[in-house]
Amino acid sequence: MESISQELLFFTEMAKGITAQFGDNCEVVVHDWSKPVDSTIVAIENGHVTGRKVGDPGTNLGLEIMRGTSEGDNRHNYVTQTKDGRILRSTSMYVKNNAGTIIGAMCINFDITDLMVAEKTLQSLTASGLQPIRESFVSNVNDLLDTLIQEAQETVGKPPAAMTKDDKIKIIHLLDQKGAFLIKKSGEKICSYLSISKFTLYSYLEESKVAENEEGGFE
Repeated sequence: MESISQELLFFTEMAKGITAQFGDNCEVVVHDWSKPVDSTIVAIENGHVTGRKVGDPGTNLGLEIMRGTSEGDNRHNYVTQTKDGRILRSTSMYVKNNAGTIIGAMCINFDITDLMVAEKTLQSLTASGLQPIRESFVSNVNDLLDTLIQEAQETVGKPPAAMTKDDKIKIIHLLDQKGAFLIKKSGEKICSYLSISKFTLYSYLEESKVAENEEGGFE
């Protein structure tokens, strides 16, 4: 199998089976990474949980793995949050081809918001041992880019108007590591955000790669 779509019926039936077992609060998403970055979702059940549909993009975690800056190890039982504040318990499982290359993912997102506000007897069941991970669920790849830019700015701790050249290089480095440049036309938005030209963007990107390879790298 070289793409998820070759076995789409199998993955679709599996998604339906999981959601039938766990109900309307359980979303199952199937991603095919042979598709464009902005439309990797090829199957989804109970998409109302994160507000997504077939043809929508993946999350920031998937981008990092596609970029190669994060290991493609399966993630089980982690906690994340939707744009409207719903708390999800999630699992992401990555599908590989015969050569061991990741070609897609199946992700389970279970809305535990109501359980989290229930009595203390339920809290140990829903929260014990869970580690929070920041993951962005969006229906538009531009929203995903906005999230990555905001996270990078929070790391630097300054608005663009107060950033030095080194700050901007660090922002570009962070965005590159998060896979932002895999998003179509991301360069234009980043240039506008930092008030720099495309030439300067490419120059800063090269400088960031040099700094990364030097001893110590970025602080």
